[in-house]
Amino acid sequence: MERYAMPNKSGPDNERLDRLVAAARRNRELREKGYREQALKLFPWVCGRCAREFTRANVNQLTVHHKDGNHDNNPRDGSNWELLCIYCHENEHARVLDQAGRDDPAPGGKATPLATHKPFADLASLLKRGK
Repeated sequence: MERYAMPNKSGPDNERLDRLVAAARRNRELREKGYREQALKLFPWVCGRCAREFTRANVNQLTVHHKDGNHDNNPRDGSNWELLCIYCHENEHARVLDQAGRDDPAPGGKATPLATHKPFADLASLLKRGK
């Protein structure tokens, strides 16, 4: 049976790892200055939709939602932010996309109706017949 030698982990690989760790620490510090960390300091750790409460153990599931959809609009007072859990945040963005899809005109230039079947369209005449 042939044996394979394990690569030596000292030398240039350690230097590369040290640079990687240092970069990760710098990035963390930059993130802490970012809007998410600001929002987590400003607001209670509660989802703005479902009211689920968060702790340090699960705060990674709490996201910052930009109310106006502009991720560059980050006022220091947090007036454009709300904290949402990952589920409510996904739901909020799905609703926005759904609405945008409804507002887009169809290829012929006319907006497509949400539903084509109208179950109560003739209700008035049916009620009159019953009298």
